[in-house]
Order: sequence, then structure tokens, then C-alpha cells
Amino acid sequence: MGLLWVCLVIAVPLSVSYMNAVGITKEDMPHYSFSLTLIDALDTLLVLGNKTEFQRVVQLLENTLDFNINVNASVFETNIRVVGGLLSAHLLSKKAGVEVDTGWPCTGPLLQMAEAAARKLLPAFHTPTGMPYGTVNLMYGVNPSETPVTCTAGIGTFILEFAALSRLTGDPVFENTARKALNELWKCRSDIGLVGNHIDVVSSKWVAQDAGIGAGVDSYFEYLVKGAILLQDEKLMAMFLEYNKVIQNYTKFDDWYLWVQMHKGTVSMPIFQSLDSYWPGLQSLIGDVDNAVKTFLNYYTVWKQFGGLPEFYSIPHSYTVDKREGYPLRPELIESAMYLYRATGDPILLELGRDAVESIEKICKVECGYASIKDLRDHRLDNRMESFFLAETVKYLYLLFDPDNFLHNDGSAFDTVTTPYGECVIDAGGYIFNTEAHPLDPAALHCCSQHRSERWEVEDLIQQFYSSRTGMNKPTTTKEKNVQTMKQKKEDQDISATFQKHRNKRSPAPLSCPAQSFTARLAIMGQVFLDNR
Repeated sequence: MGLLWVCLVIAVPLSVSYMNAVGITKEDMPHYSFSLTLIDALDTLLVLGNKTEFQRVVQLLENTLDFNINVNASVFETNIRVVGGLLSAHLLSKKAGVEVDTGWPCTGPLLQMAEAAARKLLPAFHTPTGMPYGTVNLMYGVNPSETPVTCTAGIGTFILEFAALSRLTGDPVFENTARKALNELWKCRSDIGLVGNHIDVVSSKWVAQDAGIGAGVDSYFEYLVKGAILLQDEKLMAMFLEYNKVIQNYTKFDDWYLWVQMHKGTVSMPIFQSLDSYWPGLQSLIGDVDNAVKTFLNYYTVWKQFGGLPEFYSIPHSYTVDKREGYPLRPELIESAMYLYRATGDPILLELGRDAVESIEKICKVECGYASIKDLRDHRLDNRMESFFLAETVKYLYLLFDPDNFLHNDGSAFDTVTTPYGECVIDAGGYIFNTEAHPLDPAALHCCSQHRSERWEVEDLIQQFYSSRTGMNKPTTTKEKNVQTMKQKKEDQDISATFQKHRNKRSPAPLSCPAQSFTARLAIMGQVFLDNR
């Protein structure tokens, strides 16, 4: 644990210093004042049981964090690492022994930081399509010369963090923004139902037309599934299931997934990318465990061949691809092992975990941290340690071997919290990991959103009721009186219909959140959204 803390702010472990991690330009780096790795690794401290350091980092962030700075940052990376990390830390802060505000989890300093960070990203979505630019200046917004070309994942990887923010804070702008981007991207599918790798967010024209499950696309599919679970949204799951059909039809070959041309379905790149390795874990979440295991075993053979996963692996040649031989300590295969072990209990998944620990300890461990592998063929090291190593790789490895960790709660244990709106359940399990492995508690979102939505319904009805009357001019003729009477009658009917609509979809009582975790139901039964399909 001491090593973890020492290296929290170190990204180049061989030279014991710090460097760029989220697409900040070199000239901006000296002004990049918020500690990305501190935020990204904060919830890992709690997963490992170190509440003292969690509390100390929270205090440090409260005293130093400032997003009003003149730097150009990746919209995608800032969302998954900073917004996601702060949201997760906020929702776990009570469990970590942090003194929380009255009204938590619907308020609190970490939540305010997450909201502040997310608001800095909103200007990137001000495009004709609602799909975001890839980079935004945290002080001045989008640079007029910013390229409109964004990867698919950079458009479809916001619904978890932004919907969580909206449900917790009561401001719908975040969730609405993420949903609009998702809906626009959905419209851009090819005639055979595939999406490409990069798209022009102004014109909606595809720039890179390779379709697959890996780099540039991966977390888009991930967020459709996890967004469906977190928000209990059948539409998101239906979208993924449509994609899954065409992915299986056009890109799957012998339990590998290749890259194909998005309009024709012909193979364009017969390669396996290390980022593809999240897919078996995602399959397990929808109950497709058998296929998940087959694909996982393919990927595991590559790990055993090199002691890690190369960024690109040629399937026909069973070897690395030139200039893509490195392993930057990515978590995806370990992530899938953790999900599949929870679903099956198969000990071979623990063997992968053991191999990963031994490889990383033997090859990557240096004086301060763990260095990326520059070339798996000879195990030369690279002077770099990405923050995702601490946020994801370490966390998933630990969870793989810790069956009693609180994040594995199956709903048999829970906590209650009193908010200004009443008492509700939290920490009942079913945590949803964002693509940076930051866990989000669905019960907390339910706890905060249901009361606000009901309050908004009443306020909206009252406002409609009074505005319909105070805004009337006194009629002067019989014709005007008749028109006014008919208008008023229609308004009253509209108000009545609105009230009935909201009453019919009113949220359940605060203590009625599911006793069984969402992820457990999906992973074990695969029936949550599939019963009637």
C-alpha cells in the first residue's frame, strides 16, 4: 500500500517524475493544476481498504482542485477519469469514513467538483448534431480551429457519468446531452447496421469506416449495456442487442472479432487488439457466458505467449504487429476475468489473474511504480505508467481475488441514509463500473432522483396552472369569450393529462430499490431485458 501511495502522482516511474496523461499539450502541462492520478486512483484506495489515505486525498482535492484553467483537455478522458473518478469517490465517501454533508448523497463537495468538471465539457457538445468535439479548453471552450473528427467512443461514452450527475444533482442538462449524442450516433449506422471508427460531428460523415469492437469504438458498446443496467433503460439495451446481432454476423470468426468495412462487412484488418479484451466481460453481463468464455480463452492464449497482451496481434500470423508490440499495463483482459469468475467460478480465470500478477511483478516493477512494457518480444520497459493501471488494473486484480469485497455485495447487505426527502437505501450492491473502473451505486441515483422528479412534477403543474390563468386577457366580445373558454378548457385538459401521466409513472418508495443487484441478475440469468424478446 505504501508503494501505491508513493506512486499516485508519478506517471514516469523509471525517471521518478510526472507527465501528461489526458491529452494535455506540452505547453499546457505546467498549468494543469488538478491531480489526475489522485482522482483516478482514489476509489482504488478504498477497494484495497485504505480509508486513511482516501480521506487524506479527499481533503487535498477539496483544498486544491480547480478546473478554471487554460488547458486543452480530451473530453472523453476527462469524463471517464475525472468526472467518473469524482462521482465514484463521492458515492463511496461515507463508506470510507469521510464526514458527509446533510443531504448526502444528493449533495457534497466531491459531487460539486464532478459537476464543475462536467460543465467544462458541455461546450464540446455545441455542434449541429449534438455529438461532441474531441477536445475542449477548460477555460475558453472549443477552439475555433478544433477538428470536427471524433472517434465513436468519444461520442458514446458519457451516459453513465452524465446521467449519474443529473440524477444526483437534479440538473437534467447532463443526461439530456449524453442521450442526444447517443441518439445521433445511432442514426449514423450503415445500411448493414455497423458504425465506423471516426466521424465528423458537424456533418455526420464517417471519416474512418473500419467497424469492430476495439479501439475507438469499444466503450460505446460498453456504455449501452451498462447504461441500460444503471438506468434500467430498455431502449439502450435494445440498441446494443441490435449491434450485437450484426457484430456476431460480420466481425466474428472462430471466436475472434476482426475489423470489417462498415458498409460491406468485408474484412479490413484481421487483427486482435488488446482493447478488444473487455468484450467477454460485457458478454457476461448480458448472460452470454458460453461465448464469452470461448473468446476469453483465445485472448488468454496470447497472454501466455508473451506474458502480456500486445496492442495489436495478427491472427493469421499468430504474432505481434510491427510498432504495436507494447503492453501499457492495460486492464481489459483482467476485467473480463473478474466478471467471468463472478459468473462461473471457473478456476482457470484465477490462473489468468495469477499469471498477470507474476508477469507485472517480474517484468514491470521498478523503483517507484510499474513501468509499461515497450516490447513484449524482449520485455524492454517504457518510461510510463498510465493512471488506468492504478484505477483499473490493480482494482480488477484485487477484486478477482477478493470475493468478500464490498463491491461484490449481492444485495444481502445495505446501508440507509436520511436525506431532506426521507430515508433511502444505499450500498445495496449492483455497482456499475464506468470504463475507467469507477463504481457507481445505482441505489444512490434512485435515492436522489425520485424525490426531485416528483417535486418537479408538482412545481411544473402549479406553474402551468397559474400561468394559464394569470396570462389571460379579459375577453371583450362573445366570440372572444368563447375562444377563451375553449382555450382554457384545453389547457385544463392538458394539465389533467400531464398530472395523470406523471402519476402513472411515479417512482417507487425510497425503500423499494431492488434487493438483488442489477449486475447479478444480468450476469447469472440474462433475463432482465430479454424476457419478451
